[in-house]
Amino acid sequence: MSAVIETRELTYLYSQGTPFEKAAIDGLSVSIEAGDFVGVIGHTGSGKSTFIQHLNGLLRPTSGQVLLDGRDIWAEPKKIRRVRFEVGLVFQYPEYQLFEETVERDIAFGPSNMDLSAQEIAERVREAAAFVGLAPEVMGKSPFELSGGQKRRVAIAGVLAMRPKVLILDEPTAGLDPKGRDQIFHEIAQYHRQTGSTVLLVSHSMEDVARYARHVLVINDAKKVAFGTVDEVFSRTDELVSIGLAVPQVTKIFAALRQRGFDVNPHVYTVEAAKRELLRALGRGDGRDA
Repeated sequence: MSAVIETRELTYLYSQGTPFEKAAIDGLSVSIEAGDFVGVIGHTGSGKSTFIQHLNGLLRPTSGQVLLDGRDIWAEPKKIRRVRFEVGLVFQYPEYQLFEETVERDIAFGPSNMDLSAQEIAERVREAAAFVGLAPEVMGKSPFELSGGQKRRVAIAGVLAMRPKVLILDEPTAGLDPKGRDQIFHEIAQYHRQTGSTVLLVSHSMEDVARYARHVLVINDAKKVAFGTVDEVFSRTDELVSIGLAVPQVTKIFAALRQRGFDVNPHVYTVEAAKRELLRALGRGDGRDA
């Protein structure tokens, strides 16, 4: 498969040309294939948010390139708005950006700026609302009457309604309770499966990244530290810990069991995988009914 989005030596400097000049992104090159699900991890201040804001043109590189389907997104600066329809970005706490009188109008805001017919806009709004589990009866309500989790769904649906090729979510479950987090992640995973879109998930939760992502991009001090499969990246436990990241708790447990002589696979990153591995180790089958 070919890369849907790619960065080449991407660099972004804050306060360029002053004594306070600092690289927020420093020579970062990565190629993400169409249909992939990529977790983006790094500690606070590592450069994650700056990186993803380059992918849809909210920030312009100091140097280097961002390519969408092989074309530099800044080749024609006047057309950068089109890139934002193809690369949808859901900010952290996106519900703070809700402003329309009804849920339906808020979801329709993006598609309404895409020169679509009223019928096409209505279809996209219905489809996006269904993806995030919003019931038809809430569509006529003010978004400000809804719960925190519902507001988050409305904001995400507003991006989905543009049917982006690439969906980027920056800590999409921040501030939600465990049930709300699980629901949002389930809906994002379902959207990925059904549409085949490319998804980038920025998250502090190693467990969530391990559960949903296929590949992981690690950013530290403005640079790419690692990019590979979940197994390839999370197996580098010592290196991740050295840059202030923590592998999933369940991984630490299985690594400790392995060190104590138990015949278990130390490369376990989710609770579901842990159940299967324990059942296997205990001789109770392959764990598929766990």
